[in-house]
Amino acid sequence: MAEQPRTQDEEILQAQSPATLSLDSDARRVERIAAELQRGFDLLHDVRYAVSVFGSARVPEGGPEYELARATARELSKDGFAVITGGGPGAMEAANRGAQEGGSLSIGLNIELPFEQHENPYLDREMTCHYFFTRKLFFVRYAIGFVVFPGGFGTLDELFEALTLSQTDRIRHFPIVLVGSDYWAGLVDWIREQVLGRGMISPEDMDLFRVCDDPKDVTAAVFRGAEEQGFPLHS
Repeated sequence: MAEQPRTQDEEILQAQSPATLSLDSDARRVERIAAELQRGFDLLHDVRYAVSVFGSARVPEGGPEYELARATARELSKDGFAVITGGGPGAMEAANRGAQEGGSLSIGLNIELPFEQHENPYLDREMTCHYFFTRKLFFVRYAIGFVVFPGGFGTLDELFEALTLSQTDRIRHFPIVLVGSDYWAGLVDWIREQVLGRGMISPEDMDLFRVCDDPKDVTAAVFRGAEEQGFPLHS
């Protein structure tokens, strides 16, 4: 079996030799990171009203979760929001597709992986990131809210990072909407019963997110969050 190629993220996180730990190597990495940040800033500099949408790459086209993501992004788009996704297949493709159908900007921020992940065909702007942390910065910096569809570890990672940033006031009045009560109910119950129940979070932290099933409810939640941030949006 052929060895998978090393990503630039892996070179930082799993440095195991004097060569990868050298100051010269680290200096070159800093230059690559700075260059990637600059590319993202240049690509997204004029994006003002966007929502970052997350969800599984494994959702099949035409399935109920695909169509729900597509309809939700279309609704957001009609109300003036650009849509930013990870640029890949599944729920990401559905959201980018819905954005284009609704007439708004459709953005994809792909990620370099050891296996192939191709961009979906519904992107107006796209960029492939080498580092997860630069990509995460773009997702937050250029969005006024997160909409999270059912997904795996990557989706959960983005969700809990957003909750942490919101809880610690790194991002304020930032709507975080989980779409699909049948999928998220068990997690929400666990957070309430175990995390809150054992005093690991405060009662008001349960208000950092809400669960919706209808695209119009998602849009309304994003609008409320945007208005709390002072954005002059009108439905």
